[in-house]
Amino acid sequence: MKQLRPALRYALCVAVFVTVGCGRKSVSQVVGESPPAQSPSMPPMTPATQSQTVPAVTPSAEAKPSQTASSDLAKLESRVKPSVIWVTVFDSKGNLLRTQSGFFISEDGRFVTTARAIEGGINAVAKTADGGIYNVSGILAASKELDLAVLQADVKPRKLLRFLDVNKNGNLSVGAGVAVVGSALAGSEGSARETMIAAQASDHLEIAGATPASSIGSPVVNENGEVIGVVISAGGKTVARPSAALDSVLSRVAADTHARWPEITEARATPKPTPKPRLTYAPAPAFPPGMSQSGVSGTGRFRLSFDANGNVTNVQLVKSTGNPYFDSAAIKTLRTWKSAPSHGWEVTVPVTFQTR
Repeated sequence: MKQLRPALRYALCVAVFVTVGCGRKSVSQVVGESPPAQSPSMPPMTPATQSQTVPAVTPSAEAKPSQTASSDLAKLESRVKPSVIWVTVFDSKGNLLRTQSGFFISEDGRFVTTARAIEGGINAVAKTADGGIYNVSGILAASKELDLAVLQADVKPRKLLRFLDVNKNGNLSVGAGVAVVGSALAGSEGSARETMIAAQASDHLEIAGATPASSIGSPVVNENGEVIGVVISAGGKTVARPSAALDSVLSRVAADTHARWPEITEARATPKPTPKPRLTYAPAPAFPPGMSQSGVSGTGRFRLSFDANGNVTNVQLVKSTGNPYFDSAAIKTLRTWKSAPSHGWEVTVPVTFQTR
């Protein structure tokens, strides 16, 4: 794989993301550069060489390594990115705990993220860049020591779900070219970054260059798009668990393993357990008419209250986006959200409007 350029941009993960491209179809969703290779010096021309006729080389016919590398990365990204997701985890009261990246590894909805992402959670949803929202039925296997978890999302039969293959041969070496591919829901931070393995040990890989925090839980892939690692920490030093460690967690999932969330111990006995809060309809707010000019953006937070039937009874503005039209559009859409019947619950939702 050709050497890629590390991205040095960082940004906050959000659970709901709205993007509009100038002259492109609007998309909305609910969450160092290496110096160019130096050409070898030409040898001094001898009189005999000077007298020879050298065929002219048309610039368009010359190979351009940077363009080739960019094309290869774009192809790899288009193959991998549809399988990379955002996992939004909630606690027992329906409060948002955290949002982290993950990726599907099977067409029936099995996916991988970090164990830290689901800590304290009793419910979650998996979101794809095409607007898909899948309820997570539970955990199949997890390892706090490795910081890896395998979960199950509810996927309808015949749903064409994109997923990644896990490379299990473990043939890795320092200096090998790899790529880190984040979620499209993370905006520019989710863009594929080509890099290399800087160091390795039996239980972890060090990836060269800085990686944004939103890429924790993202796959590290080889040139064939196969998973060779999972990002578990980011920043100036990026650490990933190798595919062998992931395979050890996957081996704990038997054919009859049922996905479940940890049991919730109640102080009082109750003959009927409290239904778990679960979103069933959560469309992303649309850009207000006339507000999709390039450079217009804003992020806000809104608190939703659901009744026992799953209807939104109140939308409270916790933090304004800084634009009254964005606030109004977000509130209007959030009032249409639905959840599964429960005893009533509340959740705080971040909403971002951004053009690109």
